[in-house]
Amino acid sequence: MIEPVLPIRLIALDIDGTLVGENLVIGERTLAAVGEASRRGIAVSLVTGRMATSAMPFAEALGLKGPLVAQQGALIRAMPAPGSTRPGRLLYHRPLTPAITVEIVRWCRERQLTPHFNYLEWMVVASDESRLDEYRLFVGDRLRTVPDIAARALRPVTKVVAIGEGEHSLELLDEARAHFAGRASVTLSHPRFLEFLAPGVSKGLAIRWLARRLRVPLGQCMAAGDQYNDLEMIVEVGHGVAMPSAPAAVKAAARFVAPPVAEEGVAQMIERIALGGWRAPATDASAGVLVERR
Repeated sequence: MIEPVLPIRLIALDIDGTLVGENLVIGERTLAAVGEASRRGIAVSLVTGRMATSAMPFAEALGLKGPLVAQQGALIRAMPAPGSTRPGRLLYHRPLTPAITVEIVRWCRERQLTPHFNYLEWMVVASDESRLDEYRLFVGDRLRTVPDIAARALRPVTKVVAIGEGEHSLELLDEARAHFAGRASVTLSHPRFLEFLAPGVSKGLAIRWLARRLRVPLGQCMAAGDQYNDLEMIVEVGHGVAMPSAPAAVKAAARFVAPPVAEEGVAQMIERIALGGWRAPATDASAGVLVERR
């Protein structure tokens, strides 16, 4: 475990289940805590499994200026210029190789998992996929359909998301990691979502990239998350924070366990660790910023 050092100079935050709950509302206390951290010169970045365009509204609502880490660390973009409708400048991208993507699709189908792809800012799914309406609601016009997902695997893919029923994906995590060891990284962003990335890609790689860019020792970094895909990021820093809903292995690896997302646990940890006990002004608990899905 990295030795913790103060003061905090970099904060990395997961989005879903950490920064916001299912209502997608960033609370007033969280807005205030992140804003105060930024005013004090602490760098704050979002590190998420979402596509960058999907994560951008959250970064904008928080007033963030630093790079945005997307797709579990496989892609990093600069924040776009104010008012721009284009994605920010691409700073880093490590896609899967086509040969491995083809094998991943075959492996998933043999185990009753449904694979789809993310490539840069596009979600690519089979045209006969039963969840098309659900995906369209989540990514809007960033959805692309193809007649044969296996044929699309021959072109570049940023990550593969394989969906199972119940906790089927969770049950296959160890098997997938053993099968693709050294050829693809495998993680879990939800008990149903098994995700495949280029070798070495993780949120841990992303936090190291951010820290090197800013010349910040990892001991002076804080990272917060709630799922298996946040584990590498949490253990890479001096101040790793797990949400109470996180799996036991993630909480065991963290230095701190935050209060629940409904109580704006991330804001409380920023106040406690990064801001020396500073407390956001009291606000209406129902207030906040609702970020639309896109």
